[in-house]
Amino acid sequence: MAFRSGFVAIIGRPNAGKSTLLNRLVGQKIAIVTHKPQTTRNRIQGFLNIPAAKGRPGAQVVLMDTPGVHKPDSPLGRRMMQEVHDALAERDLVLLIVDATQKLGTGDEFVLELVKQAGAKTLLLLNKIDLLEKGKLLPLIDSYSKLHEFEEIIPVSASRGTGVDALLDGVVKRLPEGPRYFPKDQVTDQPERFLASEIIREKVLVHTGQEVPYASAVLIEKWEEVGKDNKPAKSDPTLTRISAAIFCEREGQKAIIIGKGGAMLKKIGTSARIELQKLLGTKVFLELFVKVRGGWRESRSVLDELDWRRQLEDLASKPAFDDGE
Repeated sequence: MAFRSGFVAIIGRPNAGKSTLLNRLVGQKIAIVTHKPQTTRNRIQGFLNIPAAKGRPGAQVVLMDTPGVHKPDSPLGRRMMQEVHDALAERDLVLLIVDATQKLGTGDEFVLELVKQAGAKTLLLLNKIDLLEKGKLLPLIDSYSKLHEFEEIIPVSASRGTGVDALLDGVVKRLPEGPRYFPKDQVTDQPERFLASEIIREKVLVHTGQEVPYASAVLIEKWEEVGKDNKPAKSDPTLTRISAAIFCEREGQKAIIIGKGGAMLKKIGTSARIELQKLLGTKVFLELFVKVRGGWRESRSVLDELDWRRQLEDLASKPAFDDGE
């Protein structure tokens, strides 16, 4: 059987479980996950290499995690929705994921309409079936089957891995014959700096209250990899020095993020550093600063600055840490 490959867009409402599913399928964390809606702001690609098995050819699946579908009310929201539209335009297949524990609402209908307009082959994933009351699954499948001609409806639990094998069979079966787009040992195209900024933002989301998360963003300002001789490392660094700014919109939010005596910022930094060390495989020296930028979600220039592609270009032209810093 010929090798297959393709681009698969994961689409759904906020908190449907898209990023959890991406991490589950790839086998490691490349997208941050919290219980707060609109955690994902960018399209994140993960690469899944599936070996050939009895009755199934080998395949490479390029998974595209997308922001939760919503009606945008700011330039940031519009950028997030553009990521969704771009993924739908570039896909070979769509995975429409819904929370099986929630009643079908206008938000779900809005997502479904986007999928219909895209004219894409679509697998419907009924997620969180581990939390669904017994006896409700079959009626739920029946009700969704009347809404659209899905290629297949697959019950899954992204958090537990239930239904993943059936999902992979369903995906590979519907991908076209094609080449391997990325090396076997590569799991994402996101640079480490972007992953680091997302990990820091995740800790802000987890540790602060409801007001702060939507108004917060993280920008990596400096990044230096150091060797055993305490000089910039060309390879095999033992220490990574990172300086990052946490943006918020008001002084009150800044006070919340810093906390009394700096306790909250220290908590955010400690939990981020522990995870960053696992990601990078080095010791990490992490400096965090909190900066107020009123209305940054409305500013095109700030949004450009926060784009990981722009960050990567800017960092390449900036000096590393000075000895005096």
